Amino acid sequence: MRTTPESDFALGDHAFLQGGGAMAREIRAFDWGSTPLGRIETWSAALKITVSTLLNSAFPKCLCWGDGLTMIYNDAFIPILDAKHPCLGRPFLEVWSDVAEEIRPIALRALAGDSTFIEDFALTTNRSGTFEQANFTFCYSPIRDEHGVVRGMLDTVVETTGKVRAEALAELRNRELVHRSRNAYALVSALVNHSFRSAQALPEIKDMLQLRIEALVRAQDLLMETETGSVSLDVVSRRALGPFLDDSDRVEIRGPEVFIGREQVTTLCLALHELGTNSMKYGALGLPSGRVLLGWQIDSLSQPAVFRLEWRESGGPPVTQPAAQGFGSTLIAHSLPMAFRGTVELDYAPAGFRLTLAADAARLLDEHQDARD
Repeated sequence: MRTTPESDFALGDHAFLQGGGAMAREIRAFDWGSTPLGRIETWSAALKITVSTLLNSAFPKCLCWGDGLTMIYNDAFIPILDAKHPCLGRPFLEVWSDVAEEIRPIALRALAGDSTFIEDFALTTNRSGTFEQANFTFCYSPIRDEHGVVRGMLDTVVETTGKVRAEALAELRNRELVHRSRNAYALVSALVNHSFRSAQALPEIKDMLQLRIEALVRAQDLLMETETGSVSLDVVSRRALGPFLDDSDRVEIRGPEVFIGREQVTTLCLALHELGTNSMKYGALGLPSGRVLLGWQIDSLSQPAVFRLEWRESGGPPVTQPAAQGFGSTLIAHSLPMAFRGTVELDYAPAGFRLTLAADAARLLDEHQDARD
């Protein structure tokens, strides 16, 4: 007669293991005589019933029996253990020795007859060869025999590490969203105030303000698209100068891969919009022969290394320095170097306008790493 794994438990001292899956077979094969629990046929009814209950549960459960908290667990508990499995028949606090100081008081309360329920409990444990922080929602419940005497505890647990990390990320993004919203409001207020200070006619002010707000929206879109809080300088440049790029390749963008942080993305987007707009009105992009080069590099030979970004125009009309500073000039001369913690040089040479931004490259890379973290 052919037998199934379940039929092996149908009779005798192992009948209580029916429906218990892989761990039921492990429990049957285990040498319990070498543990404080003794041979399986000597187990009490309370112990057998508790083991049967946990084995037939789809929820992660581990029974810790006796003063030594000898472990018996179900299939669902194996992912909780990870590389600590197999540990059947071993003392609970020995298996979890890396977090024993944190969980021992909770286990002792259960053995004293008091259950404990804790949500998202943080533990730094080594389950896979390296220490990592994990979170668990669990209940340690006392297990009593038919006389009401506490004989052990039942650990019912679910790992919530993914949930906790997702909630922390959501909170971080919410704070970032509030921060960006406040910055955006301040920038829009500045855009409006500076735009209406000009001597231009109202329709021109309206058009100029609309374009500046669109530049701000492009910057915010870039920040919303990234998960790290930093964006490639090449991506920022091409998105910011999108309205000025055409098939004639009169605007050249080149440079190594460099990432910039949140504040730098917003300020640079607005600055490039102002540079492009001024070039269309008064500079190289206003003539078919005009050209603009936007390039950057990291000078590693300097100590400390220096990040340099240059906007250089050629082939346009003769350049003259503006008599007054508007919003764009203020943004470029003051806000841009402040965002990069560097300096800006403006050269109004007759042959073509040139802007040079210089900043500490190490600080730029540190801010990128901070944004990723």
